[in-house]
This record gives sequence, C-alpha cells and structure tokens, in this order.
Amino acid sequence: MTRTLAIIKPDAVAAGHAGAIISRICSEGFTVVGLKKILLGKRQAEGFYYVHKERPFFADLVDFMSSGACIVMVLEADNAIKKWRDLMGPTNPEQADESTLRRQFGTNIEQNATHGSDGVDTAAFEIGYFFSAMELLG
Repeated sequence: MTRTLAIIKPDAVAAGHAGAIISRICSEGFTVVGLKKILLGKRQAEGFYYVHKERPFFADLVDFMSSGACIVMVLEADNAIKKWRDLMGPTNPEQADESTLRRQFGTNIEQNATHGSDGVDTAAFEIGYFFSAMELLG
C-alpha cells in the first residue's frame, strides 16, 4: 500500500462537487486516511507550490488556490499515486477521458477540480505539508 495527497480544489468545492468526488474516491478502492477542509492563505499556497515559482502561471495558481476552501486528503491504495492520477485525468479537462474527475468536474486547465502528487518524493512532501503523523489513520 502507498499513499498520495489529493486536493479537491476551490472550484470544485464551491460548485458543490466535493461529495461526488469523495464518493468516487471511495468507490475506486482508495482508503481515506486523512481529510481536512482548509482555506489556504497566499503564503501557504506559495509554499505548497514553490516548485513552480519561476513559472509564468505561479501567481495565478496561488491566487486560485487561496480563493476559497479546499479539501486535502491522504489516500491509500496499491500504487496510489498512479491510480489517483489516472482517476483525475490530464491537467486540461478538455484532453481528459470522460470517466475522469477533471473531465467531469473541471472547467479549464487552471480550474481543474483536483490535485495529486506526481511521485513518491512529492507525495511525502505534500502529505507532510498538510498532515502530521498523528492525523493519519490506518
């Protein structure tokens, strides 16, 4: 079993899609071992997305991620990182398969409903950014 970080982004939370996304996560065989509803400040969003700070979209990403509540989760499953990324679909919802969360709930490449860790090291950093070991069950 491995773990990954998942975020239901502000666009999906505001649109009322969080319940459907969490239901889908559970039906796909993930175990949710940590879950919080949070409001990221700009400094927290900048810290979380620091790897993108030199990219032209960084300021817009920080503004978006601090624009409203999000739900952060730690998901556990066999091959959790790949499994979650497959369920989310590509960053651009227009390029995503019909069965993916981003296609179903994303609006565009910037407001694409979900986030997921892209590797083992990233997952370790991201999970630790939002959760202490005491907050993770399972």
